[in-house]
Amino acid sequence: MTTLVKSILKDALRLSPNDRAALVESLIGSLDQPDPSVDALWVQEAQDRIAAYHSGELTAIDAKTAFSDLGQPL
Repeated sequence: MTTLVKSILKDALRLSPNDRAALVESLIGSLDQPDPSVDALWVQEAQDRIAAYHSGELTAIDAKTAFSDLGQPL
């Protein structure tokens, strides 16, 4: 932990519980930013799977069977 981070943490610990919670939520939220390139890859994957299903290259099974095959009850 750098000196700057230690200083920020020391200051943050002086905040009220509500302000600390808001700070934590903001910091965690800043880490969870969507990546447009990954989103685009998932869109393409979904489109490819739908196309394969419609062309008959891919078949579907019902959820009960899928989860049963995984050993998980539905």
